This record gives sequence, C-alpha cells and structure tokens, in this order.
Amino acid sequence: MRAETLATILAERASAIIRTGDRQLADDAMGAAVRGGFRVVEFTLTTPGALELIHAYSKKPGLLVGAGTVLTPQQAEQARAAGARFLVSPVCDAEVIAMAHKYDCVAIPGTATPTEMQAAHRAGAEFCKLFPAPADVPGFVRATLGPLPHLRIFPTNGVGLANAAEVLRAGAAGVGFVAPLFDPKLMAARDLDGIEQRARDLLAAVRTATAP
Repeated sequence: MRAETLATILAERASAIIRTGDRQLADDAMGAAVRGGFRVVEFTLTTPGALELIHAYSKKPGLLVGAGTVLTPQQAEQARAAGARFLVSPVCDAEVIAMAHKYDCVAIPGTATPTEMQAAHRAGAEFCKLFPAPADVPGFVRATLGPLPHLRIFPTNGVGLANAAEVLRAGAAGVGFVAPLFDPKLMAARDLDGIEQRARDLLAAVRTATAP
C-alpha cells in the first residue's frame, strides 16, 4: 500500500491541506476542493473532527487521504486507523516516521534545512515537507537538490498560484496548498464556489510545470 500511495502522490504532485476550527466548514471546503480536481487531501489533526473526516473521505472513490500535524506515535496510529494513507508533520520525529511505516503509511516530516532533510531521508521518510517557507522557495529547492538530488522535497508553505509551476520546475516532488486554496476570506464567507475555482486555478498552474 505504501508504494501505491507514494506513486499516487508523485503522479498528482499537489495536495489540498485544510486547517480550520470549524468541522462543518472543513468538510464543505474540502468537498469544494475535490470538486475542483484535488485527489490528494489532508486534514490536519488540529481541525475538530479530523479523524472522522479522514474516515469519511477515505471511503470516497479516487481520493488519497492523509493526516497532518501528526506529532506523536499515538496520533499516527489513530490517523491510520481512521483511514489515513500518509502522515504529515511540521517537525521531523523519527518515532513518528517509524510508526508511519509500521502501519504502511508514507511519512512526510517537516524540515527546514538540508541537514534536517537528509536526517529525515536517512530515517526513511519518503518526502521532506519544506516548512516553514524560505523567502525564495524555487531557489531553495534548486540549491538543495544540487548536492542532494535523492531528496523528494514537498513545500507546503510559501507556494501559491504565482509560483507553483516554478517550484515544481525547480525539482520539487510536489506542492501542498493551505491558504492559497482555502483563502481565509473565502472560508469566512463560506464561498464554496470560490474555493472550487481556486482549486481549478491552482491545479492548472501545477499542470503547466514540466516533470522534474
């Protein structure tokens, strides 16, 4: 299953990541992102009802569902039991990576430097989430991959409509969208049509990028 999950993420090259304090809005907004074309979706565990949402979306055909803000082995176990196929964290924790693999999930720990990325890679992580974002995301990705071409860097911060294609052309394995997709103003207005259009626009930008 882990190999299939990895292949899907590499093929899709983009994920929808939601973080909100409103469970119903999380469901409705992610539904809009899916209608807009996203097939890789992530619910952060700081979102109320995240495990229930992971379970519900994991039953929907054609979707790959993951959990975000996974900080402990216990959370990793709970997320997998709910149906998560990949586990994302803002930090690099070897125990969480090991737990992800125990449950046949792809591990995407948070890393901010080449040293952290190499450590995550040596711990077995399939991807290195780039978080927080440097000032020049494409430049950072390109510079890091020069001496470390084996890394799969996955920025989830500092990537939007204006630079998504450039980040991918620089060699990123994929990109994750939080606020550029789930814009705070659209979320506050519960403008689901606006979120759906954002999804279409962002995925169109992703498709313009050539493969690394």
